[in-house]
Amino acid sequence: MSDPGVLMVDLRGLTPGADEVEFLQRDCVGGVILFRRNFASPGQLRELTGAIRECAPDVLIAVDQEGGRVQRFREGFTVLPPLRRIGEAYEADSERGLGLARDCAWVMASEVVGAGLDFSFAPVLDRFDPASPVIGDRAFAADPDAVAELGRAYLCGMAEAGMAGVGKHFPGHGLVGADSHVELPVDGRGESELRGGDMRPFVRCRDLLTGVMPAHVVYPAVCADAAGFSRHWLQTVLRGEVGFDGVVFSDDLSMNAAEQAGAMEQRLEKALWAGCDMLLACNAPGEALRAADWLERENVSRNPRLAAMRARPAAKPDGEQWRLALERVRELGSDS
Repeated sequence: MSDPGVLMVDLRGLTPGADEVEFLQRDCVGGVILFRRNFASPGQLRELTGAIRECAPDVLIAVDQEGGRVQRFREGFTVLPPLRRIGEAYEADSERGLGLARDCAWVMASEVVGAGLDFSFAPVLDRFDPASPVIGDRAFAADPDAVAELGRAYLCGMAEAGMAGVGKHFPGHGLVGADSHVELPVDGRGESELRGGDMRPFVRCRDLLTGVMPAHVVYPAVCADAAGFSRHWLQTVLRGEVGFDGVVFSDDLSMNAAEQAGAMEQRLEKALWAGCDMLLACNAPGEALRAADWLERENVSRNPRLAAMRARPAAKPDGEQWRLALERVRELGSDS
């Protein structure tokens, strides 16, 4: 199996069209992210992932299956709670909360890998703040040390199911109100405050993370560029000081917040220059084509680091252990 290409794209519907099959076979395309529009049932999903692998065996297949309001696959899958509910359980009983984090991750990852995907972009390692609608209950807790403890438990559960973890959104997205899908969020805090709080979960989870996704957020007291376009954040801090040597994913370069970096070609160039290994271009087919054309003109195609994101064989779960984990997760997620 060859190393994946550096571009991650999306699909229109429940099956890949002929033009999409051709596009997935381009050398620079190394990933597909699935959305709710790509899902009708577990059987259909397995057929879709099988069709993707038949035409492009090297690609990574991913999803956002966090739980709560960000759960793309629902019917036939376990309803997962938002991470904040796990955090609330932890605040009442830390041992129970850590067990729930591991159970939720194990159930999520087992179901996703079982459907033929490689990974979910999880866990969210941002801090909880009810004033941040875009993150909000997607985060475990406000206390960064609680986020770190729960994040470690969650990552261990994912690993048990054969899934690599991706922490997001470095160095911290949880305390800004703007939605980067719509506008460019700005966080005016200084670097010492970010290091002392928001960054701590990423530092403490470093050894368990295979991937990291930076935030489409500008921290003007530190750097004029959003974190995903910043060599300071990705090279000096994440690689150099934190010591992270895994995969860095750009957030979606088609989002409005990415417009700060210029046209798609400039966004790609800046993200690569900053240190991103895989570049996402989603929900804008024309932009994804422009991205592929530019990457091939620049001879940017495959990245060996990305192979670490492939799902790994995992031991079959013990029946009673699985039943109890499902029971606990379903109870927590029943009104999500």
